[in-house]
Amino acid sequence: MRYVVGVDLGTSAVKVLLVSQEGDVVDEVSKDYPLYHDQPGYSEQDPEDWVKQTKAALKELTDRLDAGSTIDGLSFSGQMHGLVLLDADRRPLRRAILWNDTRTTAECREIEELVGLNRLHELTKNPALEGFTLPKLLWVKKHEPEVFAQADVFLLPKDYVRYRLAGDLSMDYSDAAGTLLLNVADKEWSKEVCEKTGIPFDLCPNLVGSEEKTGTILEDVASETGLTTATQVFAGGADNACGAIGAGILEDGLTLSSTGTSGVVLSYEATGDKDFQGQVHYFNHGDSSAYYTMGVTLAAGYSLSWFKDTFADDISFEALVDEAKQSKIGAKGMLFTPYIVGERTPHPDSAIRASFIGAHASHNRGDFARAVIEGITFSLNESVQIFRNKGKTISKVVASGGGAKSDLWLQIQADVFNADVVTLSNEQGPGMGAAILAAVGSGWYPTLKDCAKDFVSYDKTYSPIEENVKTYQALFNLYQDVYHQTKSLNHQLADYR
Repeated sequence: MRYVVGVDLGTSAVKVLLVSQEGDVVDEVSKDYPLYHDQPGYSEQDPEDWVKQTKAALKELTDRLDAGSTIDGLSFSGQMHGLVLLDADRRPLRRAILWNDTRTTAECREIEELVGLNRLHELTKNPALEGFTLPKLLWVKKHEPEVFAQADVFLLPKDYVRYRLAGDLSMDYSDAAGTLLLNVADKEWSKEVCEKTGIPFDLCPNLVGSEEKTGTILEDVASETGLTTATQVFAGGADNACGAIGAGILEDGLTLSSTGTSGVVLSYEATGDKDFQGQVHYFNHGDSSAYYTMGVTLAAGYSLSWFKDTFADDISFEALVDEAKQSKIGAKGMLFTPYIVGERTPHPDSAIRASFIGAHASHNRGDFARAVIEGITFSLNESVQIFRNKGKTISKVVASGGGAKSDLWLQIQADVFNADVVTLSNEQGPGMGAAILAAVGSGWYPTLKDCAKDFVSYDKTYSPIEENVKTYQALFNLYQDVYHQTKSLNHQLADYR
């Protein structure tokens, strides 16, 4: 038997998938590693932990492999934005600063001033946010100048692990798009942004396509992992880009709605020439000829988890959703905004907080739970609306994550989005996207789209109900007012938190 491996380097763990030529996941292994929060707002990891646990996961996988089987190729999905600084000997100079580190607000404002807000959007297609890599580079330059002076190249998390496995120093376009240093439309590092922000251009690594071969497994790594030096290694992509590939988002009209801790609405774009003026993220796809736009709800599934832990700790999620089913559209006249940790799209506001609007004495816990589910979906729909306002056709939405495990929530998504919502038969997310990249790179298929036709299949379809669509549209219009009506109050209350 012949296989490929998809390596998904996440924030809390690395997950490796063994995938057959038929697209079946025949084995998987997950290994976790620690996060370091030395100060409020800091979030770091030791790159060596990623390497150690990835090797351990691969070894466990190959130990269970049938005799005579071969692994043709391996590729990666990785957490975006994290800064890995290497010296001239290719050793990390410090821990990696992660995507969810928020220490760089001042650097974001500096970038806007130095580059110009409109010019930044024109070149990089994205706003300056704390999660991106460029603000982290500026923070190290300012606060750890002795470290920055030794820096020879920077990488993103998965690219460092790939370097350690195969010896290649490069970065793919989809991950590079999240650095705020890439000219997204032209697919090249922006000398202008580097010059204006004082980042040496030669810190930027070589750029490659996600499905490009970047080497083979090194001899010492082969002995540690059970792989062979014949196993080809391909560049891989950013986790959201690989998640799109793993959900089959490879043509116009298809959109992904993913509700994990955060929520993502991601839509395929054939070109990189649209101007969203920073309202949504605009990145290069894992399909190197394409792009995708993406909106983010910071606390999607997290809002429901928070509500359950706080007010329904004695019952299961399934029981809580059953209570929500007993309510009705609009939760009997109540709205919820899922801003418990701030918001990203379309309001990049770290100080805004959640609200229940319209609560009255007849409301019960099920009504509140339904309001939370509807509010999360309204937040996701703000991204859908931005896409449509720019002429995007959204006819089918592929649902994944926690929001894809509830018939109630799936129907609410179909009604709020006013589009068919489908679920995946075998949801493996970014790891499957990485495996598809490895399969195409290994020559199993000519294109990602061809491979996805066999590797990705859909299960249930939820169609919008016309009467519900009209009611939710009216409620959504009210929902959009809540941010503006509560912004000043929330910013004033920040002093008392």
